[in-house]
Amino acid sequence: QLQLVESGGGLVQPGGSLRLSCAASGATFDYYSIAWYRQAPGKEREGVSCISSNGGTTRYADSVKGRFTISRDNAKNTVYLQMNSLKAEDTATYYCNVLDLWGQGTQVTVSS
Repeated sequence: QLQLVESGGGLVQPGGSLRLSCAASGATFDYYSIAWYRQAPGKEREGVSCISSNGGTTRYADSVKGRFTISRDNAKNTVYLQMNSLKAEDTATYYCNVLDLWGQGTQVTVSS
């Protein structure tokens, strides 16, 4: 069964960068579109970005467009989210998602 594990979160100052990774194991990864979501305390989970199975199509929430870049390496069964120019409002737990599967999340905190 496919399992997802996120990593790469941490504490960063406003304007800084982080790269999140979502590593998949247990099943073929290549066939699926992958999405990143985030959830801030007291707020609903929201979609951040998604990428098609071959990486040819990507989508971004308006709030991160131009700052975040999603990519994937199917040979490594990993999807990445490069986050630049981070803002305090990007603080959240970030999750990757495939169909109805979720990882455990990785915490991103943007603070000076």
